Amino acid sequence: MSRRLSIRLDGREVAAQEGETLLTVARREGIAIPTLCHDDRLAPAGACRACLVEVEGERRLQPACTYPVRDALAVETASARVKRHREVLFGLYLADHRLDAGGQPVETPNGNALRALAAEHGALPLAGLPMLRRGRPEDPNPYLKFRPELCLVCGRCTRYCDEVEGVSAIALGWRGGETTVATAGMRGLLETTCELCGGCIDTCPTGALVERKPPASLRPGDTEKVRSTCNYCGVGCQLDLHVKGGRLLKVTSPAPGTTVNDGNLCVKGRFAHDFVHHPERLTTPLVRGEDGELHPATWSEALDRAARGLLAVKKRHHAGALGFVSSSRCTGEENYLMQKLARAAFGTNNCHQCAAT
Repeated sequence: MSRRLSIRLDGREVAAQEGETLLTVARREGIAIPTLCHDDRLAPAGACRACLVEVEGERRLQPACTYPVRDALAVETASARVKRHREVLFGLYLADHRLDAGGQPVETPNGNALRALAAEHGALPLAGLPMLRRGRPEDPNPYLKFRPELCLVCGRCTRYCDEVEGVSAIALGWRGGETTVATAGMRGLLETTCELCGGCIDTCPTGALVERKPPASLRPGDTEKVRSTCNYCGVGCQLDLHVKGGRLLKVTSPAPGTTVNDGNLCVKGRFAHDFVHHPERLTTPLVRGEDGELHPATWSEALDRAARGLLAVKKRHHAGALGFVSSSRCTGEENYLMQKLARAAFGTNNCHQCAAT
């Protein structure tokens, strides 16, 4: 077991565990330390420098996300020195970040953490600098768009691609002010190992990576979020559907650590939702009439027709003539009910599941 420690955090004694970082302890104690490059699913990197705090005995400010606690440690998270650092840091970030008419970081469909932090902690006014990061405007992939003028080079997207997905389709390329999110040879994502999962979009703090599908004018708060379950396989990944005016505009994953998928989705779960409003989508059961054509029916009518047809086959040819096949897209509970229907209601063990082949 980890050894229990006691540290002094902003003047009060708090408990900690050996191996924890200052950021972990501070968050547990309700102390907000700003971060831009941190994601609980990723190994701490200390890249953005937003979480620097003052540690007694250290000459320099230290990154809370990577600094391990030790017994009797004394830390100040909001000293005058720390506050001054944050103002200068956010001012530097704003100097080569695209701003709106009010001089604030532009809001994006996925929000912009830099905008919120600069408003909360202040930012030193600095003259703007030419943005040297290059993008991939010719990238023809249908789902993801990279906007270098909003990038902080925090590395969250590249680390997610490497540490969570294990794909390494993107990496930080070039040097100095030209450092950017790059691919091998600056190819489009369709020419790389990218799985188009969109996890880089979710972890990006400023909206430098966004979906191509939703309207560009969409902003956080414009839609109603509805929790649902992905229907593409039986894993049960949870989704947040963003709905406005009765239409589904985009899909995101719930916060990491809250659901079975830990904030992750695949390309189908995140992007393959066009079928919802497709004009050819069936929205009511159809039953074939005496004229040979399909006609709309109620669920009761459709289920009754299916049950009578199956019972007729069983009566003429015995239960062994029936077979039931369930789908791997169904949940475990639904697949259980399918085999129970086959065995208990129709008396046959001819039940199969497509994932078993």
